Amino acid sequence: METKRKFHLTPVKLLGFILGLFLFFFILLFLNLKPGKPAVTATLAVAALMAVWWIFEVVPLAITSLLPVFLYPLLGIMNGKTVSSVYFNDIIFLFLGGFMVALAMQRWKLHKRIALRIMMITGTSPGKILFGFMLATAFLSMWISNTATTMMMLPILLSIIDELTVSMDKKTANKYSVGLLLGVAYSASIGGIATLVGTPPNPIFIKIFAIMFPKGPEISFAQWFFFAFPLTVLIFFAAWIYLYLIYKPKGSGVKRINSHTFFEQYEAMGKPGVEEKIILIDFILMALLWMTRSNISIGNFTFHGWSSLFSHPEYFNDGTIAILMGVILYFIPAGKEKKTFLMDWETSKKLPWDIVLLFGGGFALAIGFKDSGLSAWFGQSLGFVKDSHPIIIIFVVAFITMMLTELTSNTATTQILLPILASFSVSLTINPIFIMIPATLAASMAYMLPVATPPNAIVFSSGKISVIEMVKTGFVLNILSAILITLFTYFLAPIVFHASLTVFPGWVN
Repeated sequence: METKRKFHLTPVKLLGFILGLFLFFFILLFLNLKPGKPAVTATLAVAALMAVWWIFEVVPLAITSLLPVFLYPLLGIMNGKTVSSVYFNDIIFLFLGGFMVALAMQRWKLHKRIALRIMMITGTSPGKILFGFMLATAFLSMWISNTATTMMMLPILLSIIDELTVSMDKKTANKYSVGLLLGVAYSASIGGIATLVGTPPNPIFIKIFAIMFPKGPEISFAQWFFFAFPLTVLIFFAAWIYLYLIYKPKGSGVKRINSHTFFEQYEAMGKPGVEEKIILIDFILMALLWMTRSNISIGNFTFHGWSSLFSHPEYFNDGTIAILMGVILYFIPAGKEKKTFLMDWETSKKLPWDIVLLFGGGFALAIGFKDSGLSAWFGQSLGFVKDSHPIIIIFVVAFITMMLTELTSNTATTQILLPILASFSVSLTINPIFIMIPATLAASMAYMLPVATPPNAIVFSSGKISVIEMVKTGFVLNILSAILITLFTYFLAPIVFHASLTVFPGWVN
């Protein structure tokens, strides 16, 4: 997976450099968001600087991601030791472990075999290829983390892109590749909202709702699914159609896709070697361990995950599994070459450490937003919609949450915003369900920046997408998703959750 990106000083980068510094100093010197708490304003200044520099790629994204390490202590936002520690955590280990397995697949050409098989089954028209990858990614993300799903899909997708590069002219292939990569990243986020286990904001909402309103109704797995799954389907098809229209190959690019090429190449690979078989087993086992780690409750039935067999099931996470299944490959000898193993350190040097730092920058922003009080300020700033129509309030809540989660993790966003929105809904005398659920869904709909979600960062690590391409494409989908979330909350939520927008529930008090 090629992650090297060439950086040259251009007028656009120079503009981004100046604009970022201008916003940074303007916010710092002329705004006072919360009197008596300068850290709130300082955190916004840092976030604005990082966002502009990320969008314009003024310097490598990893370098921009390091700004909080010295700016937080300098501006009195946070202790340097505290902010430094957030750059390495379980999500990082999930990323690294998944990449180890992905690199092993690449080393022994397993990803190419899987990719060719997918092409032989789903068809080779541009629309079918995009649909197939998006559908597989969205379905998997309903049950396992969107990060893990994207990690599994990326090496397979990159192999498809390599094959398409041969079948199309370079310009057409490069454009279509962007659409495929964005399709996988976006469908990973879209699929995650369909179930309570699909993405962290969903169970966080259930927990915070129960804490804030102990007399409130229980929201079951089935209820959530009946509400969120139709929404997932609509957003999925909207994203597929939009990406296809924007990135589909045109003219000669379409005619030169030959399905026989993939059959011939698959046959030329011969039978799978012992290395491919072992890595495939490792890959499947990793996916199964991810899917079955935690308990899954459906109504009154609970499927107990394997972690419950241990005395401390909470000690396990997806990163634990990824590292186990990645590291084990370094101990298994290769079948054909007895002097080597399925993975070696030379191959490991291809790990995208720049993306690790990009993740860290996002985590640093999240903890800065939380600890400084900037997230609370954003939530309290929603008061201007108090006298608006409920559908306007729902849209504003969804859109602001979406924009906030572009710069912070969706987990941090929901943990911080939901308690504020619970109180906000009470002050508006609106059933909290109509405020908290759209915010929960919107927190997962971050399409604009690599740092916004792990899937975005993972596909960005391919080196085939620019930030500006992701921003332009993602902004349209953000608006579209906010509209669909608003409409579903306004029209379907009353039916599924037996709630009313005109009657303030007694269980709130």
